[in-house]
Amino acid sequence: MTQEAELPGKRVLVLRPDELSPNDRKMWREIRTESGAPANPFLDPAFTMAVGRVRPGARVAVLQDYGSPVGFFPYERGRLGRGRAVGLGVSDSQGAVLRPGIRLEAPRLLRVCGLSSWEFDNLEAGQEAFAPYAAEELASPVVDLGEGFERYAERLRARSAGFLRQALAKERRLARQVGEVRFGYDVRDPGALRALMEWKSAQYRRTGRRDRFAQEWITRLVGLLGESEEPECRGVLSVLYAAGRPVAAHFGLRSRTVLSWWFPAYDRAYAKYSPGLVLQVRLLRAAAADGIEAVDLGSGPARYKESLKTRDLRVYEGAVVRPVPGGAAHWLGREPARATRRFVRNRPRLAGAAARALEEMGRLRDR
Repeated sequence: MTQEAELPGKRVLVLRPDELSPNDRKMWREIRTESGAPANPFLDPAFTMAVGRVRPGARVAVLQDYGSPVGFFPYERGRLGRGRAVGLGVSDSQGAVLRPGIRLEAPRLLRVCGLSSWEFDNLEAGQEAFAPYAAEELASPVVDLGEGFERYAERLRARSAGFLRQALAKERRLARQVGEVRFGYDVRDPGALRALMEWKSAQYRRTGRRDRFAQEWITRLVGLLGESEEPECRGVLSVLYAAGRPVAAHFGLRSRTVLSWWFPAYDRAYAKYSPGLVLQVRLLRAAAADGIEAVDLGSGPARYKESLKTRDLRVYEGAVVRPVPGGAAHWLGREPARATRRFVRNRPRLAGAAARALEEMGRLRDR
């Protein structure tokens, strides 16, 4: 299902992700490397191809100059041409992959793609075509491991002297009172993955938030990425065991050098041992030993992220909206709610009250 269109000086092919050729995927990665951007797995072609298998509206606009690809724009297309970033809601890095020096006008690109709007919630920094349409700038904490775990641990101790000491004490207590503690960094354990999804679903419900794993496409996407052998984009399941059973787990997405923190959860029956904290420290040590240079913890507030991070990346939330009927439908359907969330998020007292109200709603729903 190839479609052709024109941008000033460029030919644009619109493809389904499974129509990308091996050369397209090779060029995508070469252009990404040339740009100097972090090797985030969410902006690798393998992620878009996996989304394409579970989301039929996924497409890729391939920008060509004299027959050679110079850029790729992955997106999803819905009713009335309403577009969104590929994997919106679970993707932690979004945007176009462009050869350095390529300039785009976002509304024109949307027009040739047949889109009335394009929504993003984790647009990476440096996306000049889309940045003017950002409604909010967010911090995405990062843990730098390029100098090794011990160097990172030194910096962590200097900033928060008791953090690692607390994690080690919790691990010893878990081993003493429950049983032998074992950690697997990159394991194929279907039972542990099912447990992780159940814990995470319960957490979403408990905090009054939308349960991502109640959406079939997300569950299928995690399964596909967990089976991937792509070195630039594959799932990594890390599990903390006590007395032979999983007590905490994390499913992330990795490239050769970047690990994206994605779905962490733990068994609340062991909450007093802080198994999530123990898992985090174990995982960072193992990731550093495996060649990971940065762990992207993703946007969104969390106390543990502030404790672990070494710096912040900037990401952006917003939408490009064209003055057409589908664009109006997007604005009416999404922007009032986005503005309300932004208003609450920027007022800590109100945000705290909203979080408590959501938790109470979650408890009532589970009764």
